[in-house]
Amino acid sequence: MAEQSHEGPAYTSVVRVVRHGGPDRTAELPGGETVAFGVHGAVAEHYGVSMDERDPVSTTLDYIVAAAAG
Repeated sequence: MAEQSHEGPAYTSVVRVVRHGGPDRTAELPGGETVAFGVHGAVAEHYGVSMDERDPVSTTLDYIVAAAAG
């Protein structure tokens, strides 16, 4: 079987991340989806973020773990 060589990446993902202040960010993904990132539970507590006036939102770490497992 002949070896195939590749020059350069097969795919480059272009993602735009916008920081809205504190831990709140959104990512605009290539498929047209926008994903919100924030903090919740123990993560908010670790970083000293009060959850009194915010809704819990998945963290970037949550998405990384899900992508690695998926």
